Amino acid sequence: MIIVKDLTKKYTSKNIEHHVLNGISFSVKRGEVFGIIGKSGAGKSTLIKCLNLLEKPSSGEVIIDGVSLTNVSMPELRKIRQQIGVIFQGFNLLNAKTVFENVALPLKLQAKLSKPQIKQKVDELLELVGLTELAHEYPGRLSGGQKQRVGIARALSTSPKVLLSDEATSALDSQTTNSILELLLDINEKLGITIILITHEIEVVRKICDKVAVIDGGKIIEVGNTVDVILHPVEDLTRKLILEEETDKYLEQIMDFYKFHKTKNTHLLVISFIGEHTFNPILSEVSLASGVVFSILRGELGRIKKMPFGQLLLEMNGEVSELEQAFLLLDGYSVHYEVIT
Repeated sequence: MIIVKDLTKKYTSKNIEHHVLNGISFSVKRGEVFGIIGKSGAGKSTLIKCLNLLEKPSSGEVIIDGVSLTNVSMPELRKIRQQIGVIFQGFNLLNAKTVFENVALPLKLQAKLSKPQIKQKVDELLELVGLTELAHEYPGRLSGGQKQRVGIARALSTSPKVLLSDEATSALDSQTTNSILELLLDINEKLGITIILITHEIEVVRKICDKVAVIDGGKIIEVGNTVDVILHPVEDLTRKLILEEETDKYLEQIMDFYKFHKTKNTHLLVISFIGEHTFNPILSEVSLASGVVFSILRGELGRIKKMPFGQLLLEMNGEVSELEQAFLLLDGYSVHYEVIT
């Protein structure tokens, strides 16, 4: 549905060219939730603005439903933008207007619907985002999460095919973030809307994204299914985004408190289970068949979108022949493991 081809964006300051985006390419299928993750200054915000041409790319193409946005006239672009909803980090609500009026504004500007039709549409959207009882309140009386729900309802008011989310949860606490992510996932499933969201939080990607792209220095350095990228990151930056606040911290603690020493008979490894294998007694079976002994040092059980996964940090002990047999057995299961050196 969405194809981005060799997108670049550069600025010139004092006769010096600054490349913010450099050859960005990716595609998003209809109905997918596609995440773009990266650190501050990586080019995320500029990229999402280029997707609906709020920022005009220096070169490259953005194609939506077979139409190249970079090659249409301004009147045509305005029509296409009505099919692209945007959720902003800072809510961007009009404080002098009620919740109802904020959501109704895009419909009034289009001037296509009668007042009864607008009321029906807005009432439906407020029910969808759980704000029916706050329709006549003003933004100043709302919490951050409620304001973001208003922003989501407003973005949906024109019945868009695509929803762009620009760090929509970064200003919210963890509990409110979870409720907003659940709402976006519900909208994606009920309405079939394609969602592209940018974030610096791996938990956002983990909870709702089907696919994810990692951006660094204006380039996409890794892209793939969320399960694959999170559990088996290829690039160093991806590993840091996913692991630096978790595994590295635990490894330091283990080295400090547990005093692990690697030998030919002892290994430290991370093993990942996906889907139905998450709940299978794989380690027990491997231990019984090979004679190795596993010690669990750290464990995590969760979901990537709706797929269960488990990840364990283990110490593995045994004779060399037993360890070799254990690795052969692990290779036969649909699990991924990595020996930590």
